[in-house]
Amino acid sequence: MITFLQGKLVEALPTQVVVDVNGVGYEALIPLSSFDKLPPSGHPVRLLTQLVIREDAHTLYGFMSAAERDLFRLLVNSVSGIGPKTALNILSGMNATVFRGAVANSDVKSLSQISGVGKKTAERIVVELRDKIGAAGALEAASAKHALSPDDQKTNDATLALMALGFKQIDAHEAVRAAQAMLGSTATVEQLIRACLKKG
Repeated sequence: MITFLQGKLVEALPTQVVVDVNGVGYEALIPLSSFDKLPPSGHPVRLLTQLVIREDAHTLYGFMSAAERDLFRLLVNSVSGIGPKTALNILSGMNATVFRGAVANSDVKSLSQISGVGKKTAERIVVELRDKIGAAGALEAASAKHALSPDDQKTNDATLALMALGFKQIDAHEAVRAAQAMLGSTATVEQLIRACLKKG
């Protein structure tokens, strides 16, 4: 499994890149969201990758962030009828945070506006991913929409982390608030999480 490429960016198009890794040129297909984050050609680049093997082709897909690659994997592995090409279209048409929020809020209308995703596909995405993305996706999207104060951002990050560890949203929020009251406003996200886990 090729998990990342680190080398020199030789060629960059909105849909694909070529990376020179010690004299070997690797071609990877990318979403537009990754294209926007690429350095200029000739500069060093580190691209996270996913290799998809089919009978007739071995195709490398590249991403500039772990969130993009995670979402690509989730779409390809969890939603019936969605292949790598459609998954790239989704990543090109909507950023990962907004996508998770749309799924968590059952926003079929927004999802069906992405190129290559009709109403039926959007409904299938919501049904098959809602439980996997859950309330954490809605909370993350809401916090991205409204810029939070540093303290609120800390509360939000700690709450999301606890929810990822299996806490219910309301329990996570209450635990973080209690930890903040105990540790004070200078506590880091890690300290808050640790305090909540000790208590729980």
